[in-house]
Amino acid sequence: MGERMAGKVAFITGAARGQGRSHAIRLAEEGADIIGVDLCADIDSVSTYSLATRQDLEETVELVEKTGRRMVAEVADVRDLDRLQAAFDIGLAEFGHVDTVVANAGIASFAKSWELTSDEWHDMLDVNLTGVFHTAKVAMPSMISAGGGSMVFISSIGGLKGIQHVAHYVSTKHGIVGLMRTMANELAPHGIRVNTVHPTNVDTAMIQNPGTYGMFAPDVAEPTVDDAREGFLSLNALQVPWVESIDISNAVLFLSSDEARYVTGVTLPVDAGAAIR
Repeated sequence: MGERMAGKVAFITGAARGQGRSHAIRLAEEGADIIGVDLCADIDSVSTYSLATRQDLEETVELVEKTGRRMVAEVADVRDLDRLQAAFDIGLAEFGHVDTVVANAGIASFAKSWELTSDEWHDMLDVNLTGVFHTAKVAMPSMISAGGGSMVFISSIGGLKGIQHVAHYVSTKHGIVGLMRTMANELAPHGIRVNTVHPTNVDTAMIQNPGTYGMFAPDVAEPTVDDAREGFLSLNALQVPWVESIDISNAVLFLSSDEARYVTGVTLPVDAGAAIR
């Protein structure tokens, strides 16, 4: 347990499991109270893995509370600005301020660009890009009034280079970088820092599913993680197939803390060297 986030409150989307849960726990371990939201339902165009549930979100609350911190958890869709604002406002009323925003909610689906359906394209943009904008938008007024804070948008190595089979995903992750760079300039006079984090594959349900395995083993009828392992390894300079959620959470913690008080407009890779491959 540390104190790098003592007295701070973090607003985190996609908090029910995976990276979002990890970010919530890690910031809580360092003293932050948490406002966490999640859709807690599936999206039809995401067909290769299931999204988080209400039970997952409840488990995140329990894990945060084990650190000694408090968490306000709400079911909210980042695509729905009004509902997201309402969820944020509930947390703001409970804690009185929000100091850091972690726009983490995201989805993945897989197809060659010319095979993507309209639903796959629009759902991806609505969640992964518009959802990040909504997340920032609901928090900005209170943070401006408070005179400062930090925003961290979870992008991807796909926000820095092209990756086959995920043109829609890569488009959103590049878009997040443009949004971050613009907002970093706009919000700097208000003492608000804005940065992106760019993971390689992270060991969560988003990659541990047959759709991802099939990208790396297209000739296998029912691919397993073992069929895909060499493909995962090929993305990274360091010889690991993926990183863990805690690796991303530690970067989020740094960018959210006062240790990064003069860090803004940065694209921070946590990618086992994928960007240099």
